Amino acid sequence: MIALGFPAAMQITLEIGVFALVTALIGRLGAVALASNQIALNTVSITYMVPLGISSAAAVRVGQAIGRKDLRGAGDAGGTAIFLGAAFMTAASIALLAFPRWIARAYTPDEAIIHSTIALLAAGAAFQLFDGIQTVATGALRGLGDTRTPMLCHFTAYWVIGLPLGAWLCFRRGWGAFGLWAGLSLALILIGIVLLLVWRHRVRQLMLTISQE
Repeated sequence: MIALGFPAAMQITLEIGVFALVTALIGRLGAVALASNQIALNTVSITYMVPLGISSAAAVRVGQAIGRKDLRGAGDAGGTAIFLGAAFMTAASIALLAFPRWIARAYTPDEAIIHSTIALLAAGAAFQLFDGIQTVATGALRGLGDTRTPMLCHFTAYWVIGLPLGAWLCFRRGWGAFGLWAGLSLALILIGIVLLLVWRHRVRQLMLTISQE
């Protein structure tokens, strides 16, 4: 339980922690930046709920398939789940790009906040697909018993690459809140790509096991 659960708990803590720290940093930029951050963060948190649910289902289905020695079924379950998560988040990305003003106006009539929020929603749209992939791939890998890889990916991409880059763009280059969101976007893109490649590698290993049997 500790070997599987601790890395999974750390992965969640690393992800929640970086967004909490980014919010605290944006709070130093003033009320408008903080308000726009909260609107954008709430919006992408809503879209995130769908792949998060699919991720939990993927962990169960892949784990059950492994338990009954159905290696091909495990690969199919994880692959289907990743496709569903990616498809939904692609639609979410299009919605964020197509209706950013409508989304912002649902929260506030303030034009300064709406203008700032539109830029952050564009950054959020950039990582939607990869956020869906990484979220569901994390669940699928948990079904295989691999919780360390997602933990290491989240630590490296968020805390070593994304957060320092975002802080530099925000405070040194004058990009403001968008700079921090750009750093998070890059981190999520990297995590999504790496975890997808790791999952495909694990599936190839499963297929090789089947062929040897």
